[in-house]
Amino acid sequence: MEPKQREGVLVVPQERLNEKQVRLIDGISREILEDPGILCYNREAAEIFKNGGARVEELNDCVRLRIPSSLVDTTVASAPSRIVLGARSPDNRLILDAAEPRVRFASGSECNVWLDIGFEGDRPVYKRRNGSIDYLCRAAHLADNLENLDAFIRCVNIQDEQINTGNKDVNKFLASLNNITKHVQAGLTDLNALEHVIRMGRIIAGGESEFSENPVLSFIACVVKSPLQMVDDTAAKVIAISRYRAPLVISSSPMGGATAPFDEFGMVSQINAEILAGLALNQLVAPGSPVLYGSVPVRTRLDNLNDMYGAPEFNHYHHDAAQLARFYGLPCYSTAGVGDVSSPGIQATAEKMLTHAYIPWTGAQYVHYAFGLLERTNIFSPEQAVLDDAHIGIIKYNLAPPDITPESRQQLIATIREVMQTDHKTYIYHLPLPTKERVYVRYPLEDEQGGALLAAHRRHREIMDVPRKPLPKETLDRITAEVPGILQQTLHAGRRAS
Repeated sequence: MEPKQREGVLVVPQERLNEKQVRLIDGISREILEDPGILCYNREAAEIFKNGGARVEELNDCVRLRIPSSLVDTTVASAPSRIVLGARSPDNRLILDAAEPRVRFASGSECNVWLDIGFEGDRPVYKRRNGSIDYLCRAAHLADNLENLDAFIRCVNIQDEQINTGNKDVNKFLASLNNITKHVQAGLTDLNALEHVIRMGRIIAGGESEFSENPVLSFIACVVKSPLQMVDDTAAKVIAISRYRAPLVISSSPMGGATAPFDEFGMVSQINAEILAGLALNQLVAPGSPVLYGSVPVRTRLDNLNDMYGAPEFNHYHHDAAQLARFYGLPCYSTAGVGDVSSPGIQATAEKMLTHAYIPWTGAQYVHYAFGLLERTNIFSPEQAVLDDAHIGIIKYNLAPPDITPESRQQLIATIREVMQTDHKTYIYHLPLPTKERVYVRYPLEDEQGGALLAAHRRHREIMDVPRKPLPKETLDRITAEVPGILQQTLHAGRRAS
């Protein structure tokens, strides 16, 4: 019997690169890993690579890793092609299989700003708020009730006065897990907090072995800073997370034209090398531990050198990276749905739909940044998340395979014959037709008086009134007793929007 999971949408992946081009990029990436190699600022990581067969050359403030192709082969082969991202609700688990292009959409980033929207008549009024525990709890509750959001990556940076480096991780994970029944993923701020976060996950899952089978939380680490530099503290986190064998995204986020070449060939060759280096570290530490190939390449905006997510090249970079992940037999963590503009509107919709409608065709199993992000990744807007959910629903429907089967043949013919015997000869009186296809009656957020943004605002407010699904009291009691640093406001925040 197949385990329960969120369905996502199964696509026939489109290929931008031919086989020769994929192998060419793979070869260039391997050559990069040997020369110029990776500058490594973490001594333990350097020793791990040395023991794995890499050449290590001492430099003034770091070492140069020259990673041979044979080491790449060994570590890619040891990485699993199928991983599970668990959830509090079994129906919300995700099974990410490199051989199955089943696409899911997640939130993402750690935005500093929560965008409040009020209305004076039908005119929106925007107020920027600093991210907080309360806003993160609200975001998680919103995400739990967005139909097309499949996993939650913490999307609000908690900046409360009581938050510090030591307690940030446990509070952001608990704020998320206490307000959502879907998978929760985040980066790790402080290495010292890892043990406590893992302990929290095991309590929620029901134990150590239960967490291994149903990991309700996972981590993201951008271990290689572009171009080609393995960061000291992030490498230490990757080593520690890998030893726990917790699911981990090895991500890389070069900027085309700044920290990576502008051109597609150069960008994709470099990011592939960086991801392979991070994956190698993960697998050298813990062969077979669950890992995702995480591509987050962006373009550099030429007038101010900011990230640029709405450029067409963004799609090219991500399409190629998804093909490379499939080439290596690795589940792919990809990117779509960021607006470069600071407020919802036609520019945000155009920029987001450019990637929302394109990236899923690549067959990437896990698409993050897909909900609510504006001003690149600095703003989270709940109304925009509602809009994105509606648009992703349309995208999922558009991507779904045709429901054309021999089993429905006789019913279809009977319906047509019945309609042709009537005076009106219209099918509207014979719904539902013999099909499982969803019927779109109208645009999901159509609003004759105030437009889609006002409709999204109303929907956001409705969701805030939906009862939460917090963790059981006994689970919260165990967490507060066994996990240091939990704040009382984390247990009670987000119950109602102001």
